[in-house]
Amino acid sequence: MGQGHSDEHVARNVSTEQLSHELALRFAKKCFTPLEITHFKDIFRSLADEQDGIQYWKEETLCRFLVIPDALGPGPLIYQMATYLGVFPFPSLAPSILTIEAMLKVVVIMTERYGTVLKRGRADRNKLLFRSLAVFDRRMSSVYEKPSQELLDSVRDEESDKVDTSDAVLEEARSQAAGQEPRSAMGFAIDKPANDEDEEEDDDELALAALDSLDAIEVFKYGQRATDTKIHHAQIPVDNFRRLLMLLLVIAPLDSQESLSKHAERLTPPRVESLRQVADSILWSFTPEQNAGIFYQSFNKIIPTSLPYMFDGLNPLFEHFLFSKNIDLSKRKRSSAPAQMTSSTIPHVLDPPLEPLLPREGDILNLDILSQISFFIKGNNLFRRLRPLYLGGDAGFSLGSIEQKVFNWRAPSILLVSGARLPSTPKSTRERSFADTLPAKRLPNGVSGNNSHGKVIFGAYIDVPWKHTYKEAIGGSEMLLFQLSPLHEVFRASTLSRDYLTFTKAGVGLGCPPPRSKNVSGLSSHTALGPVSLMLDSSLEFGVFTHESTGGGSFHPGVSQNTDWQDRFEIENLEVWGCGGDEEAERQRAAWAFEEREAEARRNVKMGKDIEADRALLEMAGLIGGHGNTGGSMG
Repeated sequence: MGQGHSDEHVARNVSTEQLSHELALRFAKKCFTPLEITHFKDIFRSLADEQDGIQYWKEETLCRFLVIPDALGPGPLIYQMATYLGVFPFPSLAPSILTIEAMLKVVVIMTERYGTVLKRGRADRNKLLFRSLAVFDRRMSSVYEKPSQELLDSVRDEESDKVDTSDAVLEEARSQAAGQEPRSAMGFAIDKPANDEDEEEDDDELALAALDSLDAIEVFKYGQRATDTKIHHAQIPVDNFRRLLMLLLVIAPLDSQESLSKHAERLTPPRVESLRQVADSILWSFTPEQNAGIFYQSFNKIIPTSLPYMFDGLNPLFEHFLFSKNIDLSKRKRSSAPAQMTSSTIPHVLDPPLEPLLPREGDILNLDILSQISFFIKGNNLFRRLRPLYLGGDAGFSLGSIEQKVFNWRAPSILLVSGARLPSTPKSTRERSFADTLPAKRLPNGVSGNNSHGKVIFGAYIDVPWKHTYKEAIGGSEMLLFQLSPLHEVFRASTLSRDYLTFTKAGVGLGCPPPRSKNVSGLSSHTALGPVSLMLDSSLEFGVFTHESTGGGSFHPGVSQNTDWQDRFEIENLEVWGCGGDEEAERQRAAWAFEEREAEARRNVKMGKDIEADRALLEMAGLIGGHGNTGGSMG
């Protein structure tokens, strides 16, 4: 029986590796064009190390190719992720040697091109990325710069039937497209687990879709004896996650084929410190003060709500594998000679200068805060699309200035306000006057995070043009309230109430009921605050953010802080940025020009022929002149 069980186990291993190989072939055939595969092969082969006939990439090679900035230190983490994703959909085989087949899987997953093969897995790779970052056991706590001789021997033995390892994926993809039988499996027998009883493959939608596409779902079910147990005990170390967050903030505005080196050049010590502060605000969303790491429960709860686009920057970063600088397509068209050129012979063409990511920085909004916002608002609506409409430091803090600067913008906008928390007991006359307009404070302050100075940053995404509100609030279901510091949190619009935005002489309210025009006998004269709301007073001197965990208002409560809290703060900076391009900006300029012409026309009042008589009449009416007349006498 023992021999039979052993034979069955060997057969199962071969089957698993065969399935892994077939999935790589399917990815090569359906997720890339033949030209992209050619570029991918050229990049891999030109940079690969070779030992005993096996080509592979080591950590230094991967980080150098992607231009991962040393100042942030995420290189080992990116390599760890790659060695895990390279054995998809069989995590028990991780970490992998980064052969051409493994790197092909890494690029497919990082660029989200798997949608053409894995129909059910297009929308969700978060679980897979978490597992690639998490510490499961001793093997995932370290990464390999150079595979051991034992591992290379095992791969070489399995590759002995192949002519060229680096060409196997492309050759077999082409043979399948031609209706030929594929070659033998290019399997991995890497880092066998020390205890098979403890290994499990968690219920991952991407893995299920992969095996289902190969008609091999039973293989997945067999290895799932302890489904969804291991992942809930795994965690991402806080320091690792901070380094990854800082990298994700830097690559957030990255365009396809744009080198990360341009962004890495701006990583001065002050910029790195700014990135760390933003990353810490995001970290506090996962309550690291209570745990040494990020657990899957909080990761899975917070990412979809507050950070849905956090990993989007990985897509253009790994698309660099599909564009080789060594291939001259024009030469290929002119002759049948191989399309290989050294990088030194390629004529250097200067790229046209790109429009700045931000026309100018504000007192609140800088490139790092902008990247943080792009984690929950799509970057293509932000980078090179924002226009400064109102900056309190330039225009002055008044509702009239906001009206003049913002009301003609006919597209969505972003409001940002920063300030310092007020003490529990008002210390000045102004603080006391503000406190008297509010209900008695019964909620504690929000968390302080790593911010010991009581600084807070709140904001809102406003999906409609601004205007005066009298009886009803304005806004739509795309409205967002958010907190950026000291903790990152997003509060999405609810349909229980539609008091999204009010702009009145009483101030600016988000999530607050419109103020009553007159005090009603028996009702409180205090400003009405919504369960989840932001209110700025009429002088734009003070603000208050309220969060009641039970919700019930215009915005849903947060998922990070499941508590009741309220921050009252003195406003230090206030900004409104328009979301849109040149078309929206031109419409605003046209509206401003029209209003200026109308104002000029009102100033130039036409008079009759008897100018002195007309002037005397206007002075008697009190319309012009400085005599203090209140009108003419009929007596």
